[in-house]
Amino acid sequence: MNNQPCLGDESDGRFDLGGCGEESASTVVREGATLAVGRDVAVAPAVAAEYLRDTRRWPDWGPAIDAVESDDRYVTRGTTGEVRVAGSWLPFRVTACNGRRWDWRISGIPATGHRVDSYAGEPDRSRVVVEVPVVAAWYVPVCRRALDRFAALVEDRSGEKSTERAIDIDA
Repeated sequence: MNNQPCLGDESDGRFDLGGCGEESASTVVREGATLAVGRDVAVAPAVAAEYLRDTRRWPDWGPAIDAVESDDRYVTRGTTGEVRVAGSWLPFRVTACNGRRWDWRISGIPATGHRVDSYAGEPDRSRVVVEVPVVAAWYVPVCRRALDRFAALVEDRSGEKSTERAIDIDA
């Protein structure tokens, strides 16, 4: 995995779609049929995963999501609900979830995957990745913005003790 940040609009073989500018520490790497948009965060993987699965926080970091309605605060396999995108409510369903990774469909269409990777020997650092189908490469700049917002929110919160339950890896 290449964890070097993108600087300006230069390219070192990664998919620097949309240019990440100097403000973004995200990278884009092709992984088979997906583009993995990733960003390091200075929090433990469990903290990042908890925050990533928290449906109440999606509008705080997801620039495309205006609001969320779901009976489940934390996504698990089978979680359903609706997201408001550009003023329209769209149904979603989480199709896979294992604690630090989840995938979903929006209006029945496969959407982004989400995961948190850990670093050996670095318990207070992780990498948050949004997986975008190559056919939706136009969405990469939105994911970069989302990950930058996610990092700012979760790192600001990192000094707090988590008030939520431990993540069930088998969920």
